[in-house]
Amino acid sequence: MRSVQDHLAAVLAAVGPVAPLDVVLHDAVGCILAADVVARTDVPALSLAARDGYAVAAHDTAAAGYASDHALPVAHDVRPGSGRPLRLVPGQAVRVASGAPLPLGADAVVPLEETDRGAARVAMQRPAVAGQHVRAAGSDVRAGAVVLEAGTRLGARQLALAAALGRGRLRVHPTPRVVLLSVGDELTEPGTSGTDESTVFEVDGHALEAAVRDAGASPVRVGILPDDRATLREALEDQLVRADLIVITGGLSELAHDTVKDVLAPLGTVRLDQVAMVPGQRHGFGAVGDELGRDRAVPIFALQGNPVAAQVSFEVFVRPALRAMAGHTELFRPSVAAVATTGWVSPPGLRQFVPATVLGSPDEGYRLTPLGDPTAPSVHALSQANALAVVGEQDLTVHPGQVVHCLVLEG
Repeated sequence: MRSVQDHLAAVLAAVGPVAPLDVVLHDAVGCILAADVVARTDVPALSLAARDGYAVAAHDTAAAGYASDHALPVAHDVRPGSGRPLRLVPGQAVRVASGAPLPLGADAVVPLEETDRGAARVAMQRPAVAGQHVRAAGSDVRAGAVVLEAGTRLGARQLALAAALGRGRLRVHPTPRVVLLSVGDELTEPGTSGTDESTVFEVDGHALEAAVRDAGASPVRVGILPDDRATLREALEDQLVRADLIVITGGLSELAHDTVKDVLAPLGTVRLDQVAMVPGQRHGFGAVGDELGRDRAVPIFALQGNPVAAQVSFEVFVRPALRAMAGHTELFRPSVAAVATTGWVSPPGLRQFVPATVLGSPDEGYRLTPLGDPTAPSVHALSQANALAVVGEQDLTVHPGQVVHCLVLEG
């Protein structure tokens, strides 16, 4: 039986960041930057007015507020996008809109509310101070500076900076495309009419579609496949074109009618293992491609069809792999040590993952409460959990008051 650590190490050794691509800004959202972004010019490239008002040379306003007849002629109106800056004639003012280029020779902007708003001549309430209400050239970014480092996750603030630099495309590790296949003759799509109490609804595809998206990847849910070897192999051949990673759920039992093991075993580097964990003991992992006539190997996971087992296995193995493929350096969920409020038993030699609620804070400490039956976790219990309590292979019993490490699923 393979340990959780060994299986996870094999998974992470087999995956790496998706090959970088140059993408438009819209497609870069949520991606990890693959190369430093260097400013080619100053930002702003010109000195700009930071307020609506009048651009002046500060020394020309020294008498403002003291001499009742002191006013400066208004020579021009300048708005954003007016082209190259004007040159300010000494002793004059230029009316400017916020964001407009500051006239050459001007070193301050007097806001409208501090003037009489004159159109031909403008009187000011007080002398201006050099630099006031001016965004100086290069005040945000200097040309040649590295403004975004490789490894940065791109969100609204980072894309704003890239756009301000005039960068229409960025080199990123693209979001991994994850194909989801659910296998089983017994499965029925939720919402199908004519069902009865014997119906087994397809859960894994819907749950993992959301989980893949939450991990920052792009899911492609193919839907339900029958327990038929030819159909599964054909689906794999079709999906390898679009997939960066494939996840199959179901069809992993040792019985003859479950087909996943028969299809995957001869392909590529796929191996089927018993992993020392509960739930989710049966696993398949490897890469396929060459054997199906493709020019690249695609990592593939085969998970048990039990919905809790599939979701726990996704959290422990698939999610870190997706994070690595997307170029993230932080691969794992945060974890906290929490005190158990109640006890339960744990199977010997297996790492147990128990749906739980974790409450508390770093200052007061954390406490955990298992949900449902820890020895047989349910979909309902998992739906209420914000963490997975992780019990080591050597622990046969968790006692009330015992400190247990917990994988935090949400805040």
